[in-house]
Amino acid sequence: MQVIIGVDPHKATHTAVAIDTNEQELDHKKVRAARTQVDHLLTWAEPFPARTWAIEGADGMGYLLAQQLVATGEHVVNVPATLASRTRLLGTGHTNKNDPNDALSVAVTALRTAGLHPVRPVGHSEVLRLLAKRNRDIGSHRCRVVSRMHALLIELDPGGIAKEINASDVDRFLAEISPATPAEQVRYDLALELLADIRRLDEQLKASHKRIRTAVAASGTTLTDVFGIGPIIAAMLIGFSGDISRFANRDRYAAYNGTAPVEFSSGGRTVHRLSTRGNRNVNNALHMAAICQLRQPHCEGRAYFDRRVAGGKTKKEALRALKRQLSNTAYRHLVADAANTRG
Repeated sequence: MQVIIGVDPHKATHTAVAIDTNEQELDHKKVRAARTQVDHLLTWAEPFPARTWAIEGADGMGYLLAQQLVATGEHVVNVPATLASRTRLLGTGHTNKNDPNDALSVAVTALRTAGLHPVRPVGHSEVLRLLAKRNRDIGSHRCRVVSRMHALLIELDPGGIAKEINASDVDRFLAEISPATPAEQVRYDLALELLADIRRLDEQLKASHKRIRTAVAASGTTLTDVFGIGPIIAAMLIGFSGDISRFANRDRYAAYNGTAPVEFSSGGRTVHRLSTRGNRNVNNALHMAAICQLRQPHCEGRAYFDRRVAGGKTKKEALRALKRQLSNTAYRHLVADAANTRG
């Protein structure tokens, strides 16, 4: 008998509900999120040899549990939270929001939905995703610190520093400042502290870039052969795209990263609008690559952009078209890289 085990994962506990192909609940189990969580779940699931684990958010809150189950040879699928929520509200008759009902909804969703992505052991793409995320976080933190520095400097001297801040510019600026009041002295001291933060973050970014260059080179990717895609952008594309075999073709990949337009139709009128869906990290990487190409007049991407503008497109529309072309190119390289790795 085929059994689907739906799991509602949380930080402190995981709730599992087993159902048969008739959507009848067979048993349920709640375990603490601890080192023994997999052992407890497998012991409980022994009476169901033909089982499939369906975990809500296997790429989020349920990531560790899903990977642990896969490592033991279990078949695990990822159930998006939105699908499970719709099932709970519309399909199961259990509208109360609690862990057992959520786990039951996850199991029913997995039973009814074809094509759910199976969870696979993480590979090199996960390494690049972690490094790319860390690099982005450091850069975002540096931007916040620099903004605070700008705010302090214009209160110390009219105009402050009118260009992009770096540590040496702040050094020269502060060397010419002589605080005259207690408030100015505090601002001056805070600026020195922020300057130390900027220097520390610059060192972290330098080390982060070095790690990413090493990891991208170790991946053997051909993405860096594309003009405008360096190690940082390549790490974002590989890391946040994940297993490229999830996408049946380049159109599915474009829908995933938000470079494919979204159709809006009503009353016989059909229009296509800019998509704000999809993975924004991949979309951001493609946008940066497109901007790099636009800045070089000899680049094929710039020539493509100019042709679209000459054909009547606005510059924004031409940029979106260029991003779609880059999405197709990235997909082609990612597929080829995956084939080379398997070979």
